[in-house]
Amino acid sequence: MNQTQPLSATDVAAAADRIRPHVRRTPLLDLEIDGRRVVLKLEYLQRSGSFKLRGAVNAMLESAADGHIVAASGGNHGLAVATAAALLGLPATIYLPETAPEAKARRIEEAGARLIRHGATFADAAEAAQQAAERPGCHFLHPYNDPAVVAGQGTLAAEVVADAPGTDAFAVAAGGGGLTAGTALAAGGRHVVAVEPDGCRALHDALAAGKPVNSPVDSVASSALGASQIGAVPFGIVASYGVESVLVSDEEILRARDRLWEECRIAVEPAAAASFAAWLAGRVPGQQPCVVLCGANADWTAG
Repeated sequence: MNQTQPLSATDVAAAADRIRPHVRRTPLLDLEIDGRRVVLKLEYLQRSGSFKLRGAVNAMLESAADGHIVAASGGNHGLAVATAAALLGLPATIYLPETAPEAKARRIEEAGARLIRHGATFADAAEAAQQAAERPGCHFLHPYNDPAVVAGQGTLAAEVVADAPGTDAFAVAAGGGGLTAGTALAAGGRHVVAVEPDGCRALHDALAAGKPVNSPVDSVASSALGASQIGAVPFGIVASYGVESVLVSDEEILRARDRLWEECRIAVEPAAAASFAAWLAGRVPGQQPCVVLCGANADWTAG
């Protein structure tokens, strides 16, 4: 990938070819709820339980990584890196904040990676991971501020466009911006709505300020959407493609999560229900929108 040139749909297509042997092409569910049509992208069925595997595999393959992979994560990226490293025969160490859910920590270790708990926030864990990655033979893999990661995440939307060409809008949960930016690249000009909790609004605040800025992190979905600042790489894409920012409350997220269970017996983590919450509230345009259910790595019971 030529990182001196802006990312484009061509980079997403190349990523799709590269990662195809290692990731699942997740299905779509076309249904009617409350008299409205919606298409759900069931990405929680992906290996590692979230979309993050796409970017992790693409980044490792694109860079021909052959050393020790080091990553920091709120959980899903760490599990994706651990899974990708196992698929590609590489050792991996994952730094996780103390606040990350135990379910995600357990799965990271089960995937074969070394797990280190450090700090109270993702930023704390990331600082420690970056220092560790300075050792010879180590490679730091950022969860979202990496062109290869963004291109890999874009393969999700590329699948939707190919499988349901009538899709006219996307709703995706936004944390550090990798999935949002990748979706914008692959959406073919379709409307993209980035959904964030009220208490984790890094993208919303960045768009308002015209640049990435520090934002508070306080939400039921913060383990997955708790980036305190959107990455510069995804922000440049999101801003240039006219992505719309939408906020939802924690209460709306939890109601949406339970509604998915009641309607479809789909069990996702709160972050994955954020996009569905925005659709339920009428904040996603289109006659045939696609709502991305991006992960299911938190233990829960329906309310």
